[in-house]
Amino acid sequence: METKKIKETSWLKTILKPLTICCFCFLFAYLMFKVVITPTIVSGPSMVPNLVNGERVWAINSNILNIDRGSVIVFDAYEVDPSVGTNKLYVKRVIGLPGDKVTASQGTIYVNDRPIDQRFIPEKQQKATGKWNFKSLSQKHMWPHSASTVVPKDQYFVLGDNRSVSNDSRYFGFVPKNKVKGVVKVFFWTKDTSNQRRYYINKQSKKFWEGEVKNDH
Repeated sequence: METKKIKETSWLKTILKPLTICCFCFLFAYLMFKVVITPTIVSGPSMVPNLVNGERVWAINSNILNIDRGSVIVFDAYEVDPSVGTNKLYVKRVIGLPGDKVTASQGTIYVNDRPIDQRFIPEKQQKATGKWNFKSLSQKHMWPHSASTVVPKDQYFVLGDNRSVSNDSRYFGFVPKNKVKGVVKVFFWTKDTSNQRRYYINKQSKKFWEGEVKNDH
């Protein structure tokens, strides 16, 4: 009788152990993709040349990765862009953080009166940025929120890298923090992504101010 109980216990352990491991792995993967990482497919040309249409990227939860100037983010454009009538994800680059003053003139963008490095895009796209400040943009494009001289609290000012075609904060205004899904990263195993493009998505936020950027990529 004792031998039979031991055999039954051993059989259960043999079955339950791999089953427990599989359940744990499934739960871990579910939480990773539900809470930490959001797989995203880039739609449209607004981030060319650094992200192209159809490219797969990963959005890391912004509670885990900080949003910096120069970070590329994914956000839900519904109730941000008035032209969007349903949930739709946009991929753009953060130029202004809460409290920042952002202006543009003759191809140069100034954040808090300091020019930023824009070597991540061609000179043609830099010049396509336009000349503006928040007041002129708000009046011209009738932003849905009241005009501000700086980026409001818990909001961001974003631009696409392909400035001549990008629909971004110049037209619809600031992006609320609660609309941000994550910070975009391109991993080393991603196909058809050059080292330079990967650098300008993954590390550009650490090299932001013009004159302080080392050509170390």
